[in-house]
Amino acid sequence: MLVGDSGVGKTCLLVRFKDGAFLAGSFISTVGIDFRNKVMSIDAMKVKLQIWDTAGQERFRSVTHAYYRDANALLLLYDVTNKASFDNIRAWLTEIHEYAQQDVVVMLLGNKVDSTHDRMVKREEGEKLAKEFGVPFMETSAKSGLNVELAFTAVAKELKHRTMKEPDEPKFQLQVVNNWVCLGIMTFVIVCINTFT
Repeated sequence: MLVGDSGVGKTCLLVRFKDGAFLAGSFISTVGIDFRNKVMSIDAMKVKLQIWDTAGQERFRSVTHAYYRDANALLLLYDVTNKASFDNIRAWLTEIHEYAQQDVVVMLLGNKVDSTHDRMVKREEGEKLAKEFGVPFMETSAKSGLNVELAFTAVAKELKHRTMKEPDEPKFQLQVVNNWVCLGIMTFVIVCINTFT
Protein backbone atom coordinates (compact mmCIF):
# COMPACT_ATOMS: atom_id res chain seq x y z
CA MET A 1 0.00 0.00 0.00
CA LEU A 2 1.33 3.45 -0.94
CA VAL A 3 0.75 6.21 1.61
CA GLY A 4 1.86 9.80 2.07
CA ASP A 5 0.71 13.35 1.50
CA SER A 6 -1.10 14.39 -1.65
CA GLY A 7 1.27 15.21 -4.51
CA VAL A 8 4.29 13.20 -3.32
CA GLY A 9 4.14 10.93 -6.39
CA LYS A 10 2.42 7.77 -5.13
CA THR A 11 0.43 7.19 -8.33
CA CYS A 12 3.40 8.06 -10.55
CA LEU A 13 5.60 5.64 -8.60
CA LEU A 14 3.01 2.89 -9.02
CA VAL A 15 2.57 3.53 -12.75
CA ARG A 16 6.37 3.55 -13.21
CA PHE A 17 6.63 0.20 -11.41
CA LYS A 18 3.63 -1.43 -13.08
CA ASP A 19 3.86 -0.03 -16.62
CA GLY A 20 7.40 1.36 -16.86
CA ALA A 21 6.01 4.77 -17.78
CA PHE A 22 5.90 8.22 -16.24
CA LEU A 23 2.66 10.18 -15.94
CA ALA A 24 3.78 13.52 -17.30
CA GLY A 25 1.54 16.55 -17.38
CA SER A 26 -0.97 17.95 -14.97
CA PHE A 27 -1.44 16.60 -11.47
CA ILE A 28 -4.62 14.57 -10.87
CA SER A 29 -5.36 13.50 -7.29
CA THR A 30 -6.35 9.94 -6.50
CA VAL A 31 -9.91 9.91 -5.22
CA GLY A 32 -10.23 7.52 -2.28
CA ILE A 33 -8.20 4.46 -3.21
CA ASP A 34 -7.11 2.56 -6.32
CA PHE A 35 -5.05 -0.57 -6.92
CA ARG A 36 -2.97 -2.38 -9.51
CA ASN A 37 -1.56 -5.89 -9.74
CA LYS A 38 1.87 -6.95 -10.90
CA VAL A 39 3.37 -10.43 -11.09
CA MET A 40 7.11 -10.61 -10.58
CA SER A 41 9.69 -13.30 -10.07
CA ILE A 42 11.31 -13.32 -6.63
CA ASP A 43 14.05 -15.91 -6.14
CA ALA A 44 12.64 -18.00 -9.02
CA MET A 45 9.14 -17.89 -7.53
CA LYS A 46 6.19 -16.04 -9.11
CA VAL A 47 4.78 -13.47 -6.69
CA LYS A 48 1.64 -11.44 -7.33
CA LEU A 49 1.66 -8.02 -5.74
CA GLN A 50 -1.61 -6.17 -5.26
CA ILE A 51 -0.58 -2.57 -4.70
CA TRP A 52 -3.08 -0.10 -3.29
CA ASP A 53 -2.67 3.59 -4.12
CA THR A 54 -4.24 5.87 -1.52
CA ALA A 55 -5.41 9.46 -1.64
CA GLY A 56 -3.17 11.71 0.42
CA GLN A 57 -5.77 14.38 1.17
CA GLU A 58 -6.99 14.66 4.75
CA ARG A 59 -10.63 14.19 3.71
CA PHE A 60 -9.88 10.60 2.59
CA ARG A 61 -7.94 9.53 5.70
CA SER A 62 -10.83 7.63 7.26
CA VAL A 63 -11.09 5.57 4.07
CA THR A 64 -7.38 4.73 4.00
CA HIS A 65 -7.36 3.82 7.71
CA ALA A 66 -9.67 0.92 6.93
CA TYR A 67 -7.14 -0.50 4.45
CA TYR A 68 -4.18 -0.36 6.87
CA ARG A 69 -5.48 -3.39 8.80
CA ASP A 70 -5.14 -5.74 5.84
CA ALA A 71 -1.92 -4.32 4.40
CA ASN A 72 1.16 -6.54 4.53
CA ALA A 73 3.46 -3.70 3.52
CA LEU A 74 3.35 0.08 3.43
CA LEU A 75 5.55 2.26 1.25
CA LEU A 76 5.50 5.67 2.93
CA LEU A 77 6.44 8.47 0.54
CA TYR A 78 7.47 12.08 0.89
CA ASP A 79 8.55 14.55 -1.80
CA VAL A 80 12.17 15.70 -1.43
CA THR A 81 11.13 19.07 -2.92
CA ASN A 82 8.35 19.57 -0.35
CA LYS A 83 9.54 19.95 3.25
CA ALA A 84 5.98 19.82 4.61
CA SER A 85 5.49 16.33 3.16
CA PHE A 86 8.63 15.22 5.00
CA ASP A 87 7.54 16.92 8.23
CA ASN A 88 4.24 15.00 8.03
CA ILE A 89 5.99 11.60 7.98
CA ARG A 90 5.87 11.35 11.79
CA ALA A 91 2.08 11.74 11.70
CA TRP A 92 1.84 9.07 8.98
CA LEU A 93 4.00 6.71 11.05
CA THR A 94 1.78 7.34 14.08
CA GLU A 95 -1.27 6.40 11.99
CA ILE A 96 0.49 3.29 10.70
CA HIS A 97 1.33 2.17 14.24
CA GLU A 98 -2.25 2.86 15.33
CA TYR A 99 -4.14 1.18 12.47
CA ALA A 100 -1.82 -1.33 10.74
CA GLN A 101 -0.81 -4.83 11.78
CA GLN A 102 2.06 -4.94 14.25
CA ASP A 103 4.33 -6.85 11.83
CA VAL A 104 3.57 -4.77 8.73
CA VAL A 105 6.59 -4.10 6.51
CA VAL A 106 7.21 -0.34 6.29
CA MET A 107 9.66 1.37 3.95
CA LEU A 108 10.28 5.12 3.79
CA LEU A 109 10.80 6.58 0.30
CA GLY A 110 12.02 10.07 -0.54
CA ASN A 111 10.58 10.59 -4.03
CA LYS A 112 11.30 13.08 -6.85
CA VAL A 113 15.10 13.01 -6.47
CA ASP A 114 15.36 13.90 -10.16
CA SER A 115 14.42 17.48 -9.14
CA THR A 116 17.89 18.23 -7.79
CA HIS A 117 17.62 22.03 -8.04
CA ASP A 118 14.35 22.10 -6.07
CA ARG A 119 15.46 19.71 -3.29
CA MET A 120 14.48 20.82 0.20
CA VAL A 121 15.03 17.58 2.13
CA LYS A 122 18.54 16.12 2.25
CA ARG A 123 19.11 12.39 1.94
CA GLU A 124 20.68 12.41 5.41
CA GLU A 125 17.46 13.76 6.93
CA GLY A 126 15.48 10.86 5.43
CA GLU A 127 18.09 8.35 6.61
CA LYS A 128 18.04 9.81 10.14
CA LEU A 129 14.24 9.66 10.38
CA ALA A 130 14.12 6.11 9.01
CA LYS A 131 16.76 5.03 11.52
CA GLU A 132 14.80 6.66 14.35
CA PHE A 133 11.71 4.63 13.46
CA GLY A 134 13.62 1.47 12.52
CA VAL A 135 12.46 1.31 8.91
CA PRO A 136 14.45 0.93 5.69
CA PHE A 137 14.89 4.02 3.51
CA MET A 138 15.77 4.86 -0.05
CA GLU A 139 15.32 7.71 -2.46
CA THR A 140 13.37 7.21 -5.68
CA SER A 141 12.32 8.97 -8.84
CA ALA A 142 9.14 7.97 -10.62
CA LYS A 143 10.24 10.22 -13.49
CA SER A 144 13.62 8.58 -14.14
CA GLY A 145 12.77 5.20 -12.59
CA LEU A 146 15.62 5.44 -10.06
CA ASN A 147 15.23 2.73 -7.37
CA VAL A 148 11.53 2.19 -8.13
CA GLU A 149 11.91 -1.48 -9.08
CA LEU A 150 14.39 -1.98 -6.23
CA ALA A 151 11.97 -0.59 -3.62
CA PHE A 152 9.11 -2.87 -4.66
CA THR A 153 11.45 -5.84 -5.07
CA ALA A 154 12.91 -5.31 -1.60
CA VAL A 155 9.44 -5.28 -0.05
CA ALA A 156 8.35 -8.33 -2.08
CA LYS A 157 11.48 -10.22 -1.02
CA GLU A 158 10.87 -9.35 2.61
CA LEU A 159 7.25 -10.49 2.43
CA LYS A 160 8.27 -13.75 0.74
CA HIS A 161 11.06 -14.19 3.27
CA ARG A 162 8.69 -13.66 6.21
CA THR A 163 6.31 -16.32 4.96
CA MET A 164 9.14 -18.87 4.75
CA LYS A 165 11.55 -17.87 7.55
CA GLU A 166 12.39 -19.37 10.86
CA PRO A 167 11.27 -17.24 13.85
CA ASP A 168 14.71 -15.93 14.81
CA GLU A 169 16.10 -15.07 11.37
CA PRO A 170 16.95 -11.36 10.89
CA LYS A 171 14.81 -8.94 8.90
CA PHE A 172 15.95 -7.25 5.73
CA GLN A 173 17.95 -4.05 5.74
CA LEU A 174 18.84 -1.42 3.19
CA GLN A 175 22.13 0.37 3.53
CA VAL A 176 23.69 3.15 1.49
CA VAL A 177 27.41 2.61 1.04
CA ASN A 178 29.27 5.16 -1.11
CA ASN A 179 26.10 6.04 -3.08
CA TRP A 180 25.17 2.37 -3.55
CA VAL A 181 21.88 1.12 -2.15
CA CYS A 182 22.41 -2.39 -0.80
CA LEU A 183 19.60 -4.78 0.08
CA GLY A 184 20.58 -7.45 2.55
CA ILE A 185 18.54 -10.41 3.69
CA MET A 186 19.86 -12.90 6.26
CA THR A 187 23.05 -10.85 6.74
CA PHE A 188 24.42 -11.06 3.20
CA VAL A 189 24.11 -8.54 0.38
CA ILE A 190 21.60 -9.43 -2.32
CA VAL A 191 21.50 -6.35 -4.55
CA CYS A 192 23.48 -3.15 -4.82
CA ILE A 193 22.43 -0.38 -7.18
CA ASN A 194 24.37 2.81 -7.86
CA THR A 195 22.39 5.86 -6.80
CA PHE A 196 24.36 8.57 -8.62
CA THR A 197 21.93 10.90 -10.32
